[in-house]
Amino acid sequence: MQFGVFSVGDVTEDPTTGRTVSEGERIKAMVTIALKAEEVGLDVFAQGEHHNPPFVPSSPTTQLGFIAAKTSKLILSTATTLITTNDPVKIAEDYAMLQHLADGRVDLMMGRGNTGPVYPWFGQDIRNGIALAVENYALLRRLWREDVVDWEGKFRTPLQGFTATPRPLDGVPPFVWHGSIRSPEIAEQAAYYGDGFFHNNIFWPVTHTKRMIELYRSRFEHYGHGAADQAIVGLGGQVFMRKNSQDAVREFRPYFDNAPVYGHGPSLEDFSRETPLTVGSPQQVIERTLTFREHFGDYQRQLFLMDHAGLPLKTVLEQLDILGSEVVPVLRKEFAAKKPAHVPDAPNHASLKAAAERARDLETIEEPTA
Repeated sequence: MQFGVFSVGDVTEDPTTGRTVSEGERIKAMVTIALKAEEVGLDVFAQGEHHNPPFVPSSPTTQLGFIAAKTSKLILSTATTLITTNDPVKIAEDYAMLQHLADGRVDLMMGRGNTGPVYPWFGQDIRNGIALAVENYALLRRLWREDVVDWEGKFRTPLQGFTATPRPLDGVPPFVWHGSIRSPEIAEQAAYYGDGFFHNNIFWPVTHTKRMIELYRSRFEHYGHGAADQAIVGLGGQVFMRKNSQDAVREFRPYFDNAPVYGHGPSLEDFSRETPLTVGSPQQVIERTLTFREHFGDYQRQLFLMDHAGLPLKTVLEQLDILGSEVVPVLRKEFAAKKPAHVPDAPNHASLKAAAERARDLETIEEPTA
């Protein structure tokens, strides 16, 4: 089981002080958070991709490359790579380059994003969102797996004899998760390729998330990648912790009430009841997170959102200390004890490389002799 944090990189006023950090401060804070994540024993740091205020992560590979140089174990991921508005050729090259720099500690989460205006900014039409996701990802897979590609599609110019450089590290492309909150077509796409499916699990009730994951699992099995309970699932979650739950609620409430995403809507209590948001003690976070397995089955990755809504960096780092020392060790033990032997771990570069080598060895054995 992989545990980590993801950041959407919002620049939001701290409602308790009235101060808003600069873009530069926010960018550097995200780096500090990633380094802290490795320090406290987490496995993954993931960052979003946005091209509009109030967000700063418009160039994930730049920031993740910088973090790669300062870490040694942390898996560097994206909380969204915009497969709809980025050119698949550029994705193929940028993330292969990052993969080499990070010695394979890279994977991606493909998504369509949640900002409609980004489509025309990059020359696309939001009405083609699903079709773009399907076509662009199909091309990306070929660019990573074929040395020379001839290709023609609907949404970009044709390719003739094209080779994306650099080639993926060890001939093994980064593992891909497909992230979606509400689109069954994306769950279907993840299942078709045998890729991972990540449900952000921060805004929706359990019933909705369960339907999406069950669809993905059933289609994963349909396409012959394994049993439904062997499908590769990741979940998001939101937490805020203090030793005493009353202190956590009191401290977090002004941030929740004024957050750009969910502020000025349902109360903190209503939102906590209807969604996975957990504001309370470390034990409450442990208990709530363990229910995810009961609802969605054994899964491979759990990412927490902790640095949003204007929370100061000092507070976020305190949250990471609690997560790393009091919460994740218990979750690791509990999830590991309950996971059946046939349910795989989350793929990483080492396991994907080993699988590719086994497949090549098998091909060699099965080749007929002259």
